[in-house]
Amino acid sequence: MNMKKIIAATLCAIGLFAIVLIERGFTPVSQAASSDTYKQLNLFGDVFERIRSQYVREVSDEELIEAAINGMLTSLDPHSSFMTAKNFKKMQSQTKGEYGGLGMNVTMEDGVVKVVAPMDGTPAFKAGIRAGDYITRINDETIMGLTLNEAVSKMTGKAGESVDLIIYRKGAKEPLEMTITRAIIEVKSVSYHTEGNVGLIRIAGFTEKTESGLKAALRAIKKDLGKDLQGVVLDLRRNPGGLLNQAIYVSDQFLERGEIVSTRTRNDDHITRETATKGDAINGKPLVVLINGGSASASEIVAGAIQDHGRGVIVGTKSFGKGSVQTVMPLDQEAAMRLTTAYYFTPSGNSIQGKGITPDVIVEQLNLNDAQKIKPRRRSEATLRGSLKNPNDKKAKASNIKGKKTIKKDKSSKEEVKKPAPIITTAQTDYQLNYALNLVRGMAIARKQ
Repeated sequence: MNMKKIIAATLCAIGLFAIVLIERGFTPVSQAASSDTYKQLNLFGDVFERIRSQYVREVSDEELIEAAINGMLTSLDPHSSFMTAKNFKKMQSQTKGEYGGLGMNVTMEDGVVKVVAPMDGTPAFKAGIRAGDYITRINDETIMGLTLNEAVSKMTGKAGESVDLIIYRKGAKEPLEMTITRAIIEVKSVSYHTEGNVGLIRIAGFTEKTESGLKAALRAIKKDLGKDLQGVVLDLRRNPGGLLNQAIYVSDQFLERGEIVSTRTRNDDHITRETATKGDAINGKPLVVLINGGSASASEIVAGAIQDHGRGVIVGTKSFGKGSVQTVMPLDQEAAMRLTTAYYFTPSGNSIQGKGITPDVIVEQLNLNDAQKIKPRRRSEATLRGSLKNPNDKKAKASNIKGKKTIKKDKSSKEEVKKPAPIITTAQTDYQLNYALNLVRGMAIARKQ
């Protein structure tokens, strides 16, 4: 059967579906909507056939269908996309924590690739790639016209092969040229060490290995310091996010009770609340969480939960502001689609979509060789073309959730949390981390007194 017959059969099936809807008692408005959809699908079929027969070069049906599907998804928001079977396998290997590539989390903005954050210790990190950099060319091929998945595919691949990048950086006089060699990216989700009597835990990304890594880190720190443990610094800077269930687990380790995060689907017709289980891994000792503009998604869930419950102090600079949830849905032919299906909210009911988490103590990062404060233009979720609006900005938001289905609602989530105005402080050396360490020590001393 040729493609024209397939399209015709599809349209006939949709027409039959419309008849079924009418027979089941749908209103004339529903009939009109079905008729409009039928007309639009006819339009799609017409365009498809004209491209196949008249375009300047021959294009396969597979290319056209994939491009149409991806265009439909990418027009929704910056995070929805179509994945071919090859790209789907790559995505699965990344969440497991190992793949061949350069080692950076990216998104698409204004037709070019924007770096959300390089991953610690990867070729991109060592080459000096920074959060906020724009990649305009890959191996002498312009990014304009490529989808995000296509651009990522050109940067990932066989380890040992080099990739040429042209990068635009705010403040640089000329575009930067970099040649970076791919490596096997083993995403070490959790690393740790001690500084004096303070435990430092760094989470670079939320993968399937985060839970086991955090358990090992906490065991090792408590074994090393014992009763001398003053507290913990949880470093989520440049953490682009990852698996939601892993962020929930990390938050749960430091909370005794209450809501961690809630997710709400379209029109708030389904609200799911995740709550903490009893037990604090460090028995209420001081906790400081470090974030910056490269902290996004799952890392913002952790920071928001800790902040709203007053369990720790959030230090650093405002986070990225990605407050939407993507669901990966397998499709036929081993392909998949990534679709934005919900917003997530912090325990106090705030959405950080486009706004980010504002630290309790704002500590700007400084250049070691320059006493002047670095003031890069803040690039965030809100600056992405087509980014979703913050659902909390809608009027009469509370009235929309009456009578809706709620799962595992915790009574403590009803408490209103009032946040103090942030304290703005400037460090004089490297300095966000040093500030956090000193803050934990000061909190431990105050607690004893």
